[in-house]
Amino acid sequence: MTTVNAPKISEYKEATRIERVGAQSHIRGLGLDGDLEPRNISQGMVGQKKARKAAGIILNTIRAGKIAGRSILIAGQPGTGKTAIAMGIAKALGNDIPFTAMAGSEIFSLQMSKTESLTQAFRRSIGVRIKEETEIVEGEVVEIEIDKSATSGAKTGKITLKTTEMETIYDLGAKMIESITKEKITSGDVITIDKVSGRISKLGRSFSKASEFDALGPQTRHVQCPEGEIEKRKEVVHTVTLHEIDVINSRQKGFLDLFSGDTGEIDSEIRDQIDSKVAEWKEEGKADIVPGVLFIDEVHMLDIECFSFLNRALESDKAPIVILATNRGITTIRGTTYKGPHGLPIDLLDRCLIIQTEPYNEAEIRSILEIRCEEEDVEMTEEAKEVLTKIGVDTTLRYAIQLITTANLVAQKRKSNEVDVEDIRRVYSMFIDHVRSTQYLRDHQAEYMFDEYQKQAQKMQVE
Repeated sequence: MTTVNAPKISEYKEATRIERVGAQSHIRGLGLDGDLEPRNISQGMVGQKKARKAAGIILNTIRAGKIAGRSILIAGQPGTGKTAIAMGIAKALGNDIPFTAMAGSEIFSLQMSKTESLTQAFRRSIGVRIKEETEIVEGEVVEIEIDKSATSGAKTGKITLKTTEMETIYDLGAKMIESITKEKITSGDVITIDKVSGRISKLGRSFSKASEFDALGPQTRHVQCPEGEIEKRKEVVHTVTLHEIDVINSRQKGFLDLFSGDTGEIDSEIRDQIDSKVAEWKEEGKADIVPGVLFIDEVHMLDIECFSFLNRALESDKAPIVILATNRGITTIRGTTYKGPHGLPIDLLDRCLIIQTEPYNEAEIRSILEIRCEEEDVEMTEEAKEVLTKIGVDTTLRYAIQLITTANLVAQKRKSNEVDVEDIRRVYSMFIDHVRSTQYLRDHQAEYMFDEYQKQAQKMQVE
């Protein structure tokens, strides 16, 4: 039987996160109070109070880990905040509960079977909270000595750590010196050193150095000097997904395949062995199963084979919460000639708790546009906001949001720090919305290739 390996903490390295302004980057949560009552404007969410309250109930059940294998369908017209609600749930869950997002059309472009891609998505959404004991060194830095060889240039050094009961000197290697320099550790800092990985973490500044508050700044965190032994054992908990364990145990390169993305299809035998091992860890108290969330946007793009797979997969005891989103009405179910509500078969729809979203009113559109202006760091006059709001009401909210950045670029070109009405009008004339585009095609279709519109009109006249 293949030995199942769990990822070690030492395999993880810090990465610099690059923040970009995206369509949902202003979302911070669902905007609910402690009683799950939706605030009018909160955490980037505006309106949709019924839908947000329903999502809050689902959020609480996910956090409690009481349900798994349930499906939620968020249905509504285009531009009514379906993806925003799903992202709000993801933000509210935090990083400890797995959240996987995908579009329904993705599975048709992957170099693997449709059922395999859905299986991998399911297992990305199931977390395994692994508990490990590790040896650490914890203490307040008394002194750091670093020497550099005059001949080879190699660095060596010593660090003196203390607790309330003892003081010890440790030798430093090149990697440890590099970590200390990177973390900007100085005398008076309270640190921990993982003896296995050598990772250094700064806990804060000792209260004995509190007199240096003005020099350090108000953001400095002060902590007590550690008590007891300097070297101690500590329980560390980290969460990985079942898919990550699958990849590590199914490929020669193991952990590196997670970064390449080329995981390919994984044998069911390996998954069965991993499931058995995870069950053993759970019985021994070494791990807990964390049901996460799988969000499938544009679910109407899946076909009947995928829907059949979802019906079966949702009955598994290791299934996550599945959130589906669609903007379709009664339409054809892909892979069949039959029509269904939202493009879904009735047997899958019957498993879903359906959350309905409603179109935004004028006041809500203005509030969303103001939030997006703040998110994109754009200054705009009140008159320009009124014009942009009217555009959002007459066309679509998405179109109005896209005019914010372009109008700001036009304003910058005329050397203004504030977007005015003339900037909005200019970009409105430069970039047309879908309604004006469709009307233009109808008026000038004969000038384009493959004039299907005229043929269809003539056919209707004959009939």
